[in-house]
Amino acid sequence: MTGQSYLDFLQNELPKQLEDVPLATRIAMYFQHDGARSHYTRHVMQHLNDTFLNRWIGRGSTINWPPRSPNLTQLDFCLWGLMKNEVYRKKSGYRDELLVNILDVIACIKERQDALRRTTRHVFTRVAKCTDDDGGIFEHLLYPCTNCVT
Repeated sequence: MTGQSYLDFLQNELPKQLEDVPLATRIAMYFQHDGARSHYTRHVMQHLNDTFLNRWIGRGSTINWPPRSPNLTQLDFCLWGLMKNEVYRKKSGYRDELLVNILDVIACIKERQDALRRTTRHVFTRVAKCTDDDGGIFEHLLYPCTNCVT
């Protein structure tokens, strides 16, 4: 992905995906993305500054990407893995097919509001475990293995 293709996504696809999100929510929401190079081109950051004024999270923003974020953000510990599994379940040999797969998965995930709410509530548990472990690795504390001897 290039900076231009990511900017095209932000300008053309993301607004379509947010159409059914209430206006009050869109006005108050924050946008977060990861450290991919394409996310930090001058044009992308300018678009994010214009669209999400002081409400986007990432390198070059007024809100930096949080440390140890894969442990804490729902995008990393839940959504991206779920999306990747679903998107690549259907093989695609062309960019357009892959885009269709991605958009189909997004549509399905948007219909699973109960799972998204559970994930959002679960972040508080993850933050507490991270704090208890002084920011260390804590995933093993979340789901104890039922086969382990205690």
